[in-house]
Amino acid sequence: MAGGLAALLDDVAALVKLTAANMDDVAAAAGRASAKAAGVVVDDTAVTPQYVQGIEPKREFPIIKKIAIGSLRNKAIILVFALLLSQFIPWLLTPLLMCGGAFLCYEGAEKVIEIINTKDKDAESPLGTPDEADEKKIISGAVRTDFILSSEIMVISLNEVASETLMNRALILAVVGVALTIGVYGVVALLVKMDDFGLFLAKKGKGSATKSFGRGLVKAMPTVMSIISFVGMLAMLWVGGHILLDGMNKLGFHPLYEFVHHMEHIVEHAIPGFIGAVLAWFTNTGLSLIFGLIVGAIIVAILHFTPLGHGGKKHDDDAHGHSESKTVAESKDAAYRGNSGGASVRA
Repeated sequence: MAGGLAALLDDVAALVKLTAANMDDVAAAAGRASAKAAGVVVDDTAVTPQYVQGIEPKREFPIIKKIAIGSLRNKAIILVFALLLSQFIPWLLTPLLMCGGAFLCYEGAEKVIEIINTKDKDAESPLGTPDEADEKKIISGAVRTDFILSSEIMVISLNEVASETLMNRALILAVVGVALTIGVYGVVALLVKMDDFGLFLAKKGKGSATKSFGRGLVKAMPTVMSIISFVGMLAMLWVGGHILLDGMNKLGFHPLYEFVHHMEHIVEHAIPGFIGAVLAWFTNTGLSLIFGLIVGAIIVAILHFTPLGHGGKKHDDDAHGHSESKTVAESKDAAYRGNSGGASVRA
């Protein structure tokens, strides 16, 4: 009896060791996959803050939370379909990803056109106070864009662990999905609340240096958020363009992909070292962005000016609700300056 119990305990210990080793492998593979998808993660982080730009401060966190939950739901759906497709019809992954890339190009190009057409139009718009229906539109637009970026993250990650077993692939993708979602939306939440932190320092901070830093932070955040929003728009175009170029190359149409990489290599070899590598990356990214803008503009034209589209109906207003250019931080700064007597301030 004692011998049987000892053998059982040995088996359990061996199983625990095997499980621990397997989890270590999963964690290591998840780390490698996350590193490969880092570029898309940066794009996702840059794109998201624009959805709460101009929103009333007390609604920022709830909206970001709902977008983050939608992102996790996206990744769960993508995980199941990616695993099934990779197991049974792997050739379909590339065309589906290209459809997502085309959507990103369309979104980015429409934003560029809107900037051109509505310059200074909303310069005096008040701080946004969207109702429940508006918030749903904002969240649905953000989650829809996140679906495309999450798809690329998961497909890139899946490609990195293609040699693993089906169970390990599922575990790795789950770890990557949860970790990157927490990372992206954690950073987004910090970004959109930095002006609140600055306002707190300006009103409650000890010492003139702390208060000055708080005021400087409040004044800087409109510019920071505008830059992030602009980068997010560009990110849609360069990520979408890169997805399309890479997809066409995988499907057998090589000229455009080879041209971009040829130009990248010319720059890299002309300027060796770190600077050359950085300029080569900008070359690849810039050409991908231009291609994405061209494709996006064509799609916009088809959808807006032909019977196939919406007859010129503005998609962005439907998807994103309000389009105020006056940011939360600007209003907070104005509130601070207007209440310098020490009253409690809340934009």
